[in-house]
Amino acid sequence: MSAQQSNIYNLLGKLEEALDKGFPLLSSYMVVVKRDTVETLLDNIYASLPTEVQDARDLLRRRDGIQHEAQQRAEKLIRDAQAEAARLLSESDLMQKAKREIQQAKEVVIAECEAMKRKATEEAEAIRAQARDEALRMKEGMTVYAEQILNGLEQNANQIQQIVKGHQVQLERQRNEYSNAYASQAGMEVPPNLTVE
Repeated sequence: MSAQQSNIYNLLGKLEEALDKGFPLLSSYMVVVKRDTVETLLDNIYASLPTEVQDARDLLRRRDGIQHEAQQRAEKLIRDAQAEAARLLSESDLMQKAKREIQQAKEVVIAECEAMKRKATEEAEAIRAQARDEALRMKEGMTVYAEQILNGLEQNANQIQQIVKGHQVQLERQRNEYSNAYASQAGMEVPPNLTVE
């Protein structure tokens, strides 16, 4: 396990501890915890996430800005192309050439805009998929960790139960020995209140 994952698990453990120490409401259905404690832990967890996940979150936040910037660039290119076309159209002998160039420029701009938009969307989707896969791996790891803890607790509980049963048997044996010793010394039967069922 990497130091980064270990740090995340430690922070998640502290989050669970904060929930365990919270004030229970509605028969433990809800728990009141200090907001600043949970927010601090969540900030630390986000800070401990792999840089790919953080980059994905930043890219998703910036996606609209990237698309808006691409749109503005496209509009500027179109305006520039239209201005150039107007200049060329003012000269009658270049009119046909200008029309062709305007159409070509327009197609290039549209193609560039579509390519930029497609590339930004593909990058955002790839990062989102990577973040989703990483989150699933972390969730699976936490599930395995929780199962290991529960199995350990179950084994400890079984051992404690066996120890308690052993002590109960030993106490019963001692009571029986005491009852028999008492009866033999007194030369009488064991009093009913000393008999162990």
